[in-house]
Amino acid sequence: MRFALFCLLLLGLPAMADVYTYIDSEGNRVFTDQPRGNAKKVEIAPTNGMNQKNPAAVRAPAPVAPAAELPAYDLLRILVPEPDATIREGSSGDLIVTLTSDPVLMPGHSYRLLLDGKEAAALSRSPVFPLTNLDRGTHQLAAEIVDATGRIIERTPSQPVHIVRTSLESKRRANPCKKDDYGVRPECPIGDKPEEDDDISILPFF
Repeated sequence: MRFALFCLLLLGLPAMADVYTYIDSEGNRVFTDQPRGNAKKVEIAPTNGMNQKNPAAVRAPAPVAPAAELPAYDLLRILVPEPDATIREGSSGDLIVTLTSDPVLMPGHSYRLLLDGKEAAALSRSPVFPLTNLDRGTHQLAAEIVDATGRIIERTPSQPVHIVRTSLESKRRANPCKKDDYGVRPECPIGDKPEEDDDISILPFF
């Protein structure tokens, strides 16, 4: 308690003031800046604080420049086919996908078409992507705009497309293969051509 009072006294005294201590009539130690007959001077060690000579010389940290913003497109969507479209292209499974964007494609940017989450064709600045030999069933299409470093600038949501392919067997039943069709029509492979029977009854008799 006495030590705490002593510290408070030191904080309240002017800088470089002398401090004296003595024992009062009740046996308590008293600290004061006024000398008395029986008071003894307290030797105070010098502080080790550092003086700041020129506060103005300390510079504030330079502001951090904001990160460069990516260019923006107001619109990117798959124009053809429409969402949830059903494509009936015989047995070929062909599909032409057309994209559109607003604004038009910026310099250094390319379109990318995704089929079932995988890149379906090479990057292109053309918005038209022809696809061939797609399996029958439902597929998911999505489109992206990427820059020269491969960063994705814009992306469309995935949309389903349904591919209906007529089997070769169905086409063969609808239009049976004739003699001259084998090797010509896809549903009439040359290997399925029946062998011709030799009829010796029509040969002349010698």
